[in-house]
Amino acid sequence: MKVAPMTVFMFRDTDGLASAISQALQPNPSSLLTRREDSFEFSLESYGIKHLKASGNVSHFVDNHGAYKVSVVAMEHYEPPVLVCALNEVLDKITVDNSSLAPTFLVPFLVESSKVKGQSISLISDESKPLIFRIKIGQNIDIMQALLNKTQELPSSLHIQHEVFACFLHLVNVMEIPTLFLIGQAGQYFDNKSTKQHEIIHMIGEILASSTGLQFSKDKVVWNPEKTTGESKEPWRALYG
Repeated sequence: MKVAPMTVFMFRDTDGLASAISQALQPNPSSLLTRREDSFEFSLESYGIKHLKASGNVSHFVDNHGAYKVSVVAMEHYEPPVLVCALNEVLDKITVDNSSLAPTFLVPFLVESSKVKGQSISLISDESKPLIFRIKIGQNIDIMQALLNKTQELPSSLHIQHEVFACFLHLVNVMEIPTLFLIGQAGQYFDNKSTKQHEIIHMIGEILASSTGLQFSKDKVVWNPEKTTGESKEPWRALYG
């Protein structure tokens, strides 16, 4: 699965972040980049999973020579234990097909406040402006000063209890894929009319744009988070307490 050296990786989960941002990231008018749409679907039968496939969409931003400059992956959301199998398969396909030039991942997450544990500070600044935290994995990431100015390193006192985030973090560590996580805090319940939620999404989008040379068009943001009614009760969750 070919991707650009700089790849934004998101999941189409209930927070709606992937849908909100993917279409809002556009070629900068001053560049010669064009956008190409693609999709992927990989079998999971080697993991003993026959009823599902690892699938999603990819937007490639390509220059006038056909070179991939930026890719935006929007992978379908899966619940554990399928999640780790599907994500492992997609990451494996990416690393195999891009072995000569390993991509750097930019991975944004919206995390509910209830899943941020042990915090001595909130992900909300004293000025009531949202903070975007970063976690850097790997030594091959050249973090731009603009990104450093717009984010803060996640304090060691904060622990993110988010299954998809934990799975991604573990796999990129094992596979040694240079990755930069961008984490914004969302309220416990998503609200389409929440100004704060939109502000967080816009901040993440602008950080991604400044890091990739793209443009973030706020008027193209489509945000329709799904409202959840409570914790899932799948039997496998009992194994984790």
